[in-house]
Amino acid sequence: MSRGPSARRPAPAGNHHGIPDATVARLPVYLRVLYGMADRGVTTVSSEELAAAAGVNSAKLRKDLSHLGSYGTRGVGYDVEYLVYQVSRELGLTQDWPVLIVGAGNLGRALANYGGFASRGFRIAALLDCDPGVVGTVIARHTVRSADEIEEAVRKFDVAIGVIATPAAAAQNVCNRLVAAGVRSILNFAPVVLNVPSDVDVRKVDLSIELQILAFHAQRRTAAARLFDLPPGGDLARGIAARGLPASPAAASPNGRSGRGARAAAESRAVAGSGSEDDYTTGAQAVGT
Repeated sequence: MSRGPSARRPAPAGNHHGIPDATVARLPVYLRVLYGMADRGVTTVSSEELAAAAGVNSAKLRKDLSHLGSYGTRGVGYDVEYLVYQVSRELGLTQDWPVLIVGAGNLGRALANYGGFASRGFRIAALLDCDPGVVGTVIARHTVRSADEIEEAVRKFDVAIGVIATPAAAAQNVCNRLVAAGVRSILNFAPVVLNVPSDVDVRKVDLSIELQILAFHAQRRTAAARLFDLPPGGDLARGIAARGLPASPAAASPNGRSGRGARAAAESRAVAGSGSEDDYTTGAQAVGT
């Protein structure tokens, strides 16, 4: 029996059971780590091991999982298989989510061909494009439909999530049509901020922004390393320690004014960064709009 569109739409993050948005953002990271452990035959995992693998501290992880009603067993840890189920259930991955991709260029093709979606509860329902030369071709066993059929495809395939992989100039119009057709969850790869109603969730992935952020940190590391004549890729922290320089600017001089080496130490700490309580780490972070 087919379910209606409203039954398939994800609940807004942070509203289900009062789970904070920051916790919701970390749950997929935990799930990815847990899947890897399960594949390796790991049956139980301690909070410390899981936290280290996910890149968070164990106290934060335990607090996150407590929102799911999972507290583990003292001296044993968490049952990996059951925790996979709990996190998957909370994220809505125990059911099928039909996904519509608009844009069959290089990115759209890559997304359609990615095999990891199906095993995580996401099914590519259809692939659309506005290029007559692309419409009608087959990509990942899907015959590309015309972008004129957005509304029909949403209705026919009971689409829950729309993926925009179009050029920036076309993204807002595609978004408007998806929203008008009833889609309330959108993943946007176009390099533009979309204007959407308050009841529509948009996740934006901009690879150029991520590369620019990495370039910033790489530049800071390079500048700091040059102060110690370190080779490319040299360990800055070891370089500071090897030269017997102070670990903090305050220790550089009696009056608290830092010298050249202390400034570099401060640079090193700035490069490492200090995340807030709500920060989270993923392989490629999505930027919420």
